[in-house]
Amino acid sequence: MASAPQANLPLFYKDLLPLNSRDHKGWKSKNFTDATFMAETHAIPVTVDEFVDAQRDYPIVFTSGADPLPIALMGLNEGVNVFVDDKKKLQDGLYLPAYARRYPFMLARLQKDADEMSLCFDPSAGTVGDQKDGSELFNDESGPTEYTQQVLDFCQKFEESGQRTKAFIDEIKKLDLLMDGEIAITQNDNPEKPFVYRGFQMIDEKKLRELDGDTIQRLNSNGILAIIHSHLFSLGLMRTIFMMQQQQGKVPASADANPA
Repeated sequence: MASAPQANLPLFYKDLLPLNSRDHKGWKSKNFTDATFMAETHAIPVTVDEFVDAQRDYPIVFTSGADPLPIALMGLNEGVNVFVDDKKKLQDGLYLPAYARRYPFMLARLQKDADEMSLCFDPSAGTVGDQKDGSELFNDESGPTEYTQQVLDFCQKFEESGQRTKAFIDEIKKLDLLMDGEIAITQNDNPEKPFVYRGFQMIDEKKLRELDGDTIQRLNSNGILAIIHSHLFSLGLMRTIFMMQQQQGKVPASADANPA
């Protein structure tokens, strides 16, 4: 019952259908058995509500361009995810960004100018369908089951977190705190040819230190300063991710790369 693949869909999504009791009565949703859908994804969007948790496992940077988004790096090179093994299993104990946890569901506007958003799913994911195993999506009265309501609530909370993320981005842009990022990682056997990673943005610590006291106090009281520090602390993991790539034989031959 999948429609033709749609253009300009978000990361992971290859198709999108609105979930409804007429077409999907009797359908079920089951968990993914592996992490194939994200095995070649090196960067996943994160919201500001996740920075504290995500910074323990991933470097958090911002995409380049006029409309930056925060992303968690699961690899420093395109197509490399150091946390998914050869059997497509995700490393245990990781914080998994909410963006990935909501897949294959998401809220979307069925019409461009519509105010209301509908719960949709990606039929190509293979986890939602007319199948034997999984959680029922609709009950006998054709209403959403508790499982479906939980999915809807999670997607709504994600959208709300996205609005808070936009407000954070607007604030740091207004204060002109973003700068083009660059990190050079040297190897002991070839210190004269470091691997240089560009193509992302990060907080400019010099400009942060130069903010006046009133601004710092305001950023501290509204929680933005803690978010900024989580981002800055996470950057130390860039070298860790590089070392993991090296151990897995996934470091490119070229010394120039673009993680974002």
